[in-house]
Amino acid sequence: MFKTILIANRGEIACRVIKTARRLGIRTVAVYSDADRQAVHVEMADEAVHIGAAPASESYLKAETILKVAKETGAEGVHPGYGFLSENAKFCELLEDNGITFIGPKPKAIRAMGDKIESKTFAKAAGVSVVPGHMGIIEDADEAVRIAGEIGYPVMIKASAGGGGKGMRIAHDDKECRDGFDRARSEARSSFGDDRVFIEKFVVEPRHIEIQVLADAHGNAIHLGERECSIQRRNQKVVEEAPSPFLDEATRRAMGEQACALAKAVDYQSAGTVEFIVDKDRNFYFLEMNTRLQVEHPVTELVTGIDIVEEMLRVASGEPLRYAQDDVTLKGWAVESRIYAEDPFRGFLPSIGRLTRYRPPEEGRLGKAIVRNDTGVREGSEISMFYDPMIAKLCTHAETRQAAIEAMGEALDRFEIAGIEHNIPFLGALMRHPRWQEGRLSTGFIAEEYPEGFERPEPSTETKRVAAIVAALLELGQRQRLDKHIDRLRPHSGVLRRDWVAKVDGDYLSLRLERAEGGLRPVYAVSVEGREATVATDTKIGETLWSGTIDGQRRAVQARPVMNGWELFVDGLWLPVKVMTPRTAELDRLMPVKLPPDTSKMLLCPMPGLVVSIAVEEGQEVKAGETLAVVEAMKMENILKAERDLTIGKLNAKPGDSLAVDDVIMEFA
Repeated sequence: MFKTILIANRGEIACRVIKTARRLGIRTVAVYSDADRQAVHVEMADEAVHIGAAPASESYLKAETILKVAKETGAEGVHPGYGFLSENAKFCELLEDNGITFIGPKPKAIRAMGDKIESKTFAKAAGVSVVPGHMGIIEDADEAVRIAGEIGYPVMIKASAGGGGKGMRIAHDDKECRDGFDRARSEARSSFGDDRVFIEKFVVEPRHIEIQVLADAHGNAIHLGERECSIQRRNQKVVEEAPSPFLDEATRRAMGEQACALAKAVDYQSAGTVEFIVDKDRNFYFLEMNTRLQVEHPVTELVTGIDIVEEMLRVASGEPLRYAQDDVTLKGWAVESRIYAEDPFRGFLPSIGRLTRYRPPEEGRLGKAIVRNDTGVREGSEISMFYDPMIAKLCTHAETRQAAIEAMGEALDRFEIAGIEHNIPFLGALMRHPRWQEGRLSTGFIAEEYPEGFERPEPSTETKRVAAIVAALLELGQRQRLDKHIDRLRPHSGVLRRDWVAKVDGDYLSLRLERAEGGLRPVYAVSVEGREATVATDTKIGETLWSGTIDGQRRAVQARPVMNGWELFVDGLWLPVKVMTPRTAELDRLMPVKLPPDTSKMLLCPMPGLVVSIAVEEGQEVKAGETLAVVEAMKMENILKAERDLTIGKLNAKPGDSLAVDDVIMEFA
């Protein structure tokens, strides 16, 4: 086994590798850029070395610099994590030529499977079922349109060296094909330094299901079951689970056997993932093989009990696999939610800034479920524009799928983040979506269920009821604390007031509050609109997470005090709540509502980013759907299109400008 390893990565995956290495008694070396000087992985490692400026091309992608650091620190192996150099065969060879082990597969396997065009050609020759498509290099948009016509729309345009959803577009006609080809090449060039793309048939109602494999240098290969990764946005996975609610045992076995056969065919030696597209009839087609550790590996670890990072380290050190296929059993169900720094109410556009509050749910037991949170940030960390916007990977594991989903919903309610926008409200809505709970999934789920984008769901009657109850108890505690101030002249809460009105998200609900007798934990009888509930809680005033039971059911509600009221995070929704006396509520109903300013004649920058191009001129008439500008953020190009027919008035930005959220790009006449 290694004595010292270097981790050529950052963020949560670097922290994840360090945890296993530490448990095995392996010394770790971290590398970091200017943007990551104060990062968690830098603090966790036994040693940390600065390697360059913030852009990845000047730090985490500098193979020679990382090799130099590995030599200087005595690292015997390098774990690449995912992304960056993790699937770079030249980097693997560079290390091996200098006597340092690449903790991953050999260059042959990386080359055979790492390139999407070559991997499909190889898989087809090996007898693996593949999706129909054109595997050759496509020179220009005209050729792309011709090939797409031969295959038949819809088609998928994909970067050959791609990953993480970058450089991928779906086209339903010639126009979308041309535009998608140009955008895919541009994103591929900026993200991977390789603008090659290919085209394949887009399977309608597809599921994205992948098989985790482990293989060693002694000819052994096993699989650890499947992961369902169909909940995606812009081809980027959002929620994953293991096992899949769709597969039967026969299909699982067939997919696993095929994945292992492919791994053996390329002499694979490490952890890897064979991805498949599965249609509604459970026909499956090889998509690609990721020759690295996958982002979503924790769900497989939870249902199998196998530490995949540990197995990678053991295989790389020359050990044979410790498990046979019959040793692998799937126990329970695991769900993973990717917590991203993005605004779901603005089309999931990236959000950057400082985490002024970061309090994830406590890891370990949550009722009968287990909570795991893989993260690389802490309170005060900076979410940078230079890297992937992932904040954490929140996982729950329980005996059944429904129990794991319910635990995830509660864990998301307990996840406190402030300072940036994040996608927890969207994830909370997903966990409560009937179609998700029923397991009726496809990679088009988000687009189909939210065709106009994600909008804040209307809170249910039960959600409003819970908000009213919690707000009443918070208000009571607040007033009782005020009465203890020695300078207070007129205490008014010493005797519990019974009758209140809670204004929840604009609705006025009658409240009756009484303190029950007995017990060390405060218990209250609360009536909302005549419906009674017994509430127990020991939450202290000033705590930002209210926890307790309502009629015996465990509940967690985040609370932020605002002027004359509260903002409560209940069931994945932020709700404004005010608790008033009945007379105050009468007067409150008469107050005018302040309307937001009119920005309908402006194109606002939806996120901090760089203006790549402006597609219009002042005075130009534009039709609905035409491109106005392209803004790049976190390696993704975002096309801003006209929502209606309009005339361009004034251009306020130009290519190369760096803009903040809501900066005016252009005005309409």
